[in-house]
Amino acid sequence: MISTSNITLRVGKKALFEDVNIKFTEGNCYGLIGANGAGKSTFLKILSGQLEPTSGEVILTPGERLSFLQQDHFKYDQYPVLDTVIMGNARLYEIMKEKEVIYAKEDFTDEDGIKASELEAEFATLNGWEAESDAASLLNGLGIETELHYNMMSELTGAQKVKVLLAQALFGNPDILLLDEPTNHLDLDAIAWLEEFLINFDNTVIVVSHDRYFLNKVCTQIADIDYGKIQLYAGNYDFWYESSQLLIRQMKEANKKKEEKIKELQDFISRFSANASKSRQATSRKRALEKIQLDEIRPSSRKYPYIDFKPNREIGNEVLMVEGLSKTINGEKILDNLSFTLNRDDKVAFVGGNEFAKTVLFQILIGEMEPDEGTYKWGITTTQAYFPKDSGKEFDNDDTIVEWLTQYSEEKDVTYVRGFLGRMLFAGDDGVKKVKVLSGGEKVRCLLSKMMISGANVLILDEPTDHLDMESITALNNGMKKFPGVLLFSSRDHQIVETTANRIMEILPGGKMIDKITTYDEYLASDATAAKRQAILDLNTEEQDD
Repeated sequence: MISTSNITLRVGKKALFEDVNIKFTEGNCYGLIGANGAGKSTFLKILSGQLEPTSGEVILTPGERLSFLQQDHFKYDQYPVLDTVIMGNARLYEIMKEKEVIYAKEDFTDEDGIKASELEAEFATLNGWEAESDAASLLNGLGIETELHYNMMSELTGAQKVKVLLAQALFGNPDILLLDEPTNHLDLDAIAWLEEFLINFDNTVIVVSHDRYFLNKVCTQIADIDYGKIQLYAGNYDFWYESSQLLIRQMKEANKKKEEKIKELQDFISRFSANASKSRQATSRKRALEKIQLDEIRPSSRKYPYIDFKPNREIGNEVLMVEGLSKTINGEKILDNLSFTLNRDDKVAFVGGNEFAKTVLFQILIGEMEPDEGTYKWGITTTQAYFPKDSGKEFDNDDTIVEWLTQYSEEKDVTYVRGFLGRMLFAGDDGVKKVKVLSGGEKVRCLLSKMMISGANVLILDEPTDHLDMESITALNNGMKKFPGVLLFSSRDHQIVETTANRIMEILPGGKMIDKITTYDEYLASDATAAKRQAILDLNTEEQDD
């Protein structure tokens, strides 16, 4: 168990947390939620001991081991992958290294023998003999192939390092597990594996995530940070949302009844306070009036942008025809003879772990990259807007936000342009901020403003939820669902994919593609799809062997 006693953290004059008392118990998974800047990651750092509070203390049950997800992707570059995972249990790794030093000695003494015996006993208690196989199992579950397990961390990609650090946090059955955005940079398959791991995890988990589907799957409790306080709610994210809205409605209804009672008492007092025969009753009502207290209803600190993609032109029946599209990069086949036709009602989600292939396909379709073979043709009624995964070049200039967005608008009126920025929570002086100093989330909101102002009837979005808070993701989800045009998108957010897509495409290793008219959950449950995917993987393996 882990708990806090009167935790307060002040940043300057502002109290980020004040007198927080909360208890996290065994067997529960707590989703820590709150608006951007509410202090979710900061609170996890306080719990893990990485950050000292201004006052108060964190109380950990004696003898229990706490593990947290490391955020420094370069910290372990000089270590092998398997060692990095085992370091998740610091004492076990320390014993392994001590044993290596002792057994490497040429002049092995009696004291060394006694020490080695003690270490071996503790090693066995900590399940040391299963350490490598347990670590390998975690890595494989997260999609790190066995041949990479003995590589140095420095040889891995950024996305692979994220998975290794997650395996490190999960390793060794910690008593308390703290996870800050564990699904970031994970593909949907790895997220599904993590969901099952946490569902079956018996100890205490506290997780920060912007993935609503993930929180709904794994959480038994929600810890909501608002105005420096943390309120616990039983159930998952959806249950928290309904409960919190119900509580506000109940408080408003109670206040309404109190306000009606106040008016009734005030009317009586004003009518009869000067009447001698009614003076005693008027006095009694004055006392009753003084006792009535309205409930304080503070509006949530959460702010939802308004995302509404409105095409300037209705799309025709001919949308996109792709024939025999192939692309090889650095000797690797990324796309292999892809052919498909889009219809006017298609909302296509590109899923699976082959993220680079999705980006390459999008860049070809938008005209930023040429295919090696094949053709594609957009219908004459179509106009496209593109949300790139890497938008660094877009903001590498000295434009203000208003200047930057105006260049993409047919209507150059500043008030018109500011209207789109206002929908995305850029108010007042925000419009004169330089785009090159914006945060990741602000840049995403700028790109979504650009897509809205374009009036395009085909939207291509490559991982648009990266850097967004939950409120913005919810707004984007709603905007995508009601968009009347054609969507092509990739996203790690299961709920966006399931609630938006009516067609699923998966580009497999080797560049082949599965294309199904279905929802995402139906696609995942399809035995035929799984068999087909495996057959193509086997075919690719045979070709590589040849």
